[in-house]
Amino acid sequence: MTYHDPVLLKESIEGLNIQPKGVYIDLTFGGGGHSREVLNKLGRKGRLFAFDQDPDAANNIPDDNRFTFIRANFRFLKHFLRYYGIAQADGMLADLGISSHQIDVPDRGFSYRFDGKLDMRMNRESAFDAAQIVNRYAPEELTRIFREYGELSNAGQLATTIIKEREQSPVVTVSDLERVLGRFIPAKNPYSFLAKVYQALRIEVNQEMQALGEMLLQTTALIRPGGRLVVITYHSLEDRMVKNFLRSGNLEGKIGKDFFGNPLTPWTLINRNVITPGAEEIERNNRARSAKLRIAEKN
Repeated sequence: MTYHDPVLLKESIEGLNIQPKGVYIDLTFGGGGHSREVLNKLGRKGRLFAFDQDPDAANNIPDDNRFTFIRANFRFLKHFLRYYGIAQADGMLADLGISSHQIDVPDRGFSYRFDGKLDMRMNRESAFDAAQIVNRYAPEELTRIFREYGELSNAGQLATTIIKEREQSPVVTVSDLERVLGRFIPAKNPYSFLAKVYQALRIEVNQEMQALGEMLLQTTALIRPGGRLVVITYHSLEDRMVKNFLRSGNLEGKIGKDFFGNPLTPWTLINRNVITPGAEEIERNNRARSAKLRIAEKN
């Protein structure tokens, strides 16, 4: 089984504008597909650091003395670069999609296609999983995550139904959750609804939006002038945050102006319009269909 087929590989690597002697950061190592391509472009003196909090990703580490693997969430970017004596990097790449490996392993609990415990932890050493959210969160908390992270219009009804059912018996498996929410699952295109429910739970379990915001704000100081930030997103929440940040240097997208009214931003957009996979890539890898690539250069 392929661990993960890297999405928009050619376009994202080109976006990094790799310098042979440069220092680069793969913020989402996963199966190592993007990292291996970066190493192919680097010279003997180049360096690549890669982050991943999933212990399974360590199985994909390349045997290359230019490469350093950091088993941690990318929200700790600044801390680890300081530890390794790196003041600034020449480029950083983040592929924010969940890996094929995580989806396809049933006991990880990331997919509604397999029965198993509601888990969804990217860091398997974390004690907090999706089952705890479903069985412990107050009604208003469940409503919030389904509305904000799943963008579900009936979030309140879903929360109320879960609360009522868990009082009878805990909701701990994929089949439990689908049974509880059965009356809400549309006969036409049920997978779209289930994907939104699972996305909401996964984002909350892994604190994905908070971690993304923390990481993005650190890149401004950690990428040298002329260096590149390359980000691949897969849903509107993270894409909106990345778009705002690359446009303005902050997560709200508010562009400041100098005394003369000129816009103040630490980034120059390389692609004004997002880059998306072509039909051939989508046919080869259906999970690439929602990917959006944004590239910016540090001023």
